[in-house]
Amino acid sequence: MLLLASSSPSLSLSLSLPSVSHLHYPLPSSFPCPSLHLRFPSQATPLRLHTPPPLSCSLNSSSSVEQSSSLSQNSLLYSRAYWVTEFLIAWNVDVANEFSCQLIASKNASLTIANGQIQGEDLKVELQEDRAGLSANVLEKFPHIRGYKAFKLPSTLDVKPLLKSQLAVAIYDSDDKCRNCTGLQLPGVLDELFSYNGPLGALFSEEAVSLYLWAPTAQAVRAYIYKDPSGDDPIEIVCLEEENGVWRTKGPKSWEHCYYVYEVCVYHHSTLRVEKCHANDPYARGVSSDGRRTFLLNLDSDELKPDGWDDLADEKPTIHCFTDISVYEMHIRDFSATDLSVQPAFRGGYLAFTLQDSAGVLHLKRLSSAGITHVHLLPTFQFAGVDDQKENWRFVDTSIMESFPPDSDQQQALITAIQNFDGYNWGYNPVLWGVPKGSYASNPNGPYRTIEFRKMVKALNHIGLRVVLDVVYNHLQGSGPFDQHSVLDKIVPGYYLRRNRDGFIENSTCINNTASEHFMVERLILDDLVHWALNYKIDGFRFDLMGHIMKRTMVQAKTALHCLTKEKDGVDGSSIYIYGEGWDFGEVAKNGRGINASQFNLPGTQIGSFNDRIRDAILGGSPFGDPLQQGFVTGLLLQPNDHDHGTEENAKSMLAASMDHIQIGMAANLQDFVLTNCKGEEVKGSEILTYDGTPVAYASCPTETINYVSAHDNETLFDIVSLKTPVDISVTERCRINHLATSIVALSQGIPFFHCGDEILRSKSLDRDSYNSGDWFNRLDFTYNSNNWGVGLPPQEKNEKNWPLIKPRLANPSFKPQKIDILATVDNFLNLLRIRYSSPLFRLKTANAIQQRVSFHNTGPSWVCGVIVMSIEDGHDGFPGLSQLDPIYSFIVVVINASPKEASFVSPALQSRSLQLHPIQVSSSDEVVKCSRYEASSGCFVVPQRTTAVFVEPRKT
Repeated sequence: MLLLASSSPSLSLSLSLPSVSHLHYPLPSSFPCPSLHLRFPSQATPLRLHTPPPLSCSLNSSSSVEQSSSLSQNSLLYSRAYWVTEFLIAWNVDVANEFSCQLIASKNASLTIANGQIQGEDLKVELQEDRAGLSANVLEKFPHIRGYKAFKLPSTLDVKPLLKSQLAVAIYDSDDKCRNCTGLQLPGVLDELFSYNGPLGALFSEEAVSLYLWAPTAQAVRAYIYKDPSGDDPIEIVCLEEENGVWRTKGPKSWEHCYYVYEVCVYHHSTLRVEKCHANDPYARGVSSDGRRTFLLNLDSDELKPDGWDDLADEKPTIHCFTDISVYEMHIRDFSATDLSVQPAFRGGYLAFTLQDSAGVLHLKRLSSAGITHVHLLPTFQFAGVDDQKENWRFVDTSIMESFPPDSDQQQALITAIQNFDGYNWGYNPVLWGVPKGSYASNPNGPYRTIEFRKMVKALNHIGLRVVLDVVYNHLQGSGPFDQHSVLDKIVPGYYLRRNRDGFIENSTCINNTASEHFMVERLILDDLVHWALNYKIDGFRFDLMGHIMKRTMVQAKTALHCLTKEKDGVDGSSIYIYGEGWDFGEVAKNGRGINASQFNLPGTQIGSFNDRIRDAILGGSPFGDPLQQGFVTGLLLQPNDHDHGTEENAKSMLAASMDHIQIGMAANLQDFVLTNCKGEEVKGSEILTYDGTPVAYASCPTETINYVSAHDNETLFDIVSLKTPVDISVTERCRINHLATSIVALSQGIPFFHCGDEILRSKSLDRDSYNSGDWFNRLDFTYNSNNWGVGLPPQEKNEKNWPLIKPRLANPSFKPQKIDILATVDNFLNLLRIRYSSPLFRLKTANAIQQRVSFHNTGPSWVCGVIVMSIEDGHDGFPGLSQLDPIYSFIVVVINASPKEASFVSPALQSRSLQLHPIQVSSSDEVVKCSRYEASSGCFVVPQRTTAVFVEPRKT
């Protein structure tokens, strides 16, 4: 059980998580998610006036009407009924013939329950049970209420005004005594009556500033206009007027560059009161440094645009096809916070990317030159957890930290003491999706964050890198009427956040799950994506916990982005790539809230999702299993550690299965790719199963697969290799294993994804979740002098149970790489990229092309342990059969030897070819790979230990 603080802190919610043995390959790299990346203040403001009693009935069975003995005011805190259409309410309750069901409303929230009676209502309306039940349309929108009873309202009822009131439904017996009652969930009826496609947020014209706010349940809305970001009285208080759920006003042009706050008078189900909620605009494009006021800035203003901004679409790096993409993931602060070649004012912020000769930028230029196409930035929107006012940050003296031993617990103690008051957090705790984060700007007030963000995008584009934003639409940091981080739940309470059958907020993402199945939530997501694409010229989006978003939303997002054109919008939307985490868990699992954007629902969409199967097969185990469990590159069977992998035969079987999973992954994890498995059977990728019976493959085309071995979540690649490999091997061998893992990703079909630092042996001192571990544990050194290994035991909260494994490794000086090791790894990584981009055969565009051209040779029961052999065939112009794609090479063979010894593999199918080691490897600084050889007469390949060798057949001139 995982105990989560409730969004209404007077109520604690417990979330039951499946045991690790039931986590199908995955709840992956970020489950429970950047999760537990969310923290609550030690003293939370109580949002609920009452704590509901324990549930008295199963959520899956009809509520009994025999509940009068437990009926109390707390009953109204539950919202077990759903107002699904204008004249239909769904409730999981049985009503005896002599009983009646009524809708009750109170505009000023005066409903009380005492002695079996509900008092304080303005209106009672009798409902009639509809024996036909809920329609197919209703069940498609709300699949989790299948089996609920349907109750009809009178068709003459004026519904819209009622939705501004406190609402309940109740069962009365023949003596007019209330036997059961509950509140209502309103998203269904709100969507039907108030779905809206008009303007929202602030609109600027030559003579005016107009404000639009969607708030159909609000009783009144006022805008407080301020001249400055903090302090002072408002210069104006404006009452907005409502038209069909949208509140609007028009003000003078002088409002531009002012700040404003909405005061929304609205009934809030969490307090059972009409509250005056003070909130930012959900469509805010700027915000004050304390996050409490929305800044009025016109993003079309020339003064906010760097030189040449309007022409940037014509200057972006060319992408011919999405299969040409390779992604490099990084955190803005990590990139430069400790880079001494960056001027202090720029460190850790947007402007660090605009320098031309800093160590970090020079490194990015090397990556770009070798082939990396996209930089994926961890959250850059306005998030909680880091104060935008840098003068409030706390720091630790690094000279003190450096004085402690490499396995000391003192470093983490000092970091933990200030972790909620420093400048560091990954940012997976969203407050406002459409505003750049202020802590990365030189000044968080005014227009600076916008100007500097744009300069960053332009600078990255100019060194050949497109920009991907990490978007977190699956949850929000705040909820309720009082939380300073709450926005959406103050404006339309109970609508934007997904609620369970009792009416309480779902927290399976960690906290405050959003509900993209609701029309205006989906609209806000789509509008936000288009905003970033248009106003910041973003080239791609990575969706955090994408499986918690509906498939329909993702498909519409792709369509909305791809409709943007350079001629009309100044943006080529067809070049914007979207991908995300397709994990299927929580209340959305198995389409529990509609068809969600999970791995198995996405085929055919050309939306990418992370392939956790290849990650786990390469490294071994999963992020939720024993950290010592080995995989293909970390020594399973071939160089065992102290972990019990069962008998030798069992370990051999595990290795064979891992190789099947990797080979399917290298074929872009295609459902229909045919492979001879370890048993000698020809099977499709979808017929190869994980240990729990889940298919390994799920993709229908290569762009639907993101292959990776490491990301910001969990240990870095070098750290997990250092945990899983035997303690007595050399650091040189660990470096080769690090490179071996990245080589599989780099040379696979699909989209390769690399975590920043994979290429420099990055360490976080074995921290498995560094979301709030400060600069100290997240340091990057682009001078290649250090990889940050051995900077103390990682923070206790997420790592203490592994300290007994971690401590002796950190204390052992032989584990720490030297500069020569880091330099060699960088060179080898750059060569991998150059090899990938040396031939289009590594980047095949279709599933058919992969099936026709890619083959695996060391398959079936008579396989050579620890060796994967992949060939890619090209055609010849003027000859029947395959078309010619590559003008230089007609045939490629990739041999991956994960064994600690040299390996030989003979293939009659590969005899008599003119294969030679790839010229990039021939001229590389890696003397080991140069020992790889091929004998044409026998079809024999010999590859040194822990090496990936690429053999090519040049075309005859």
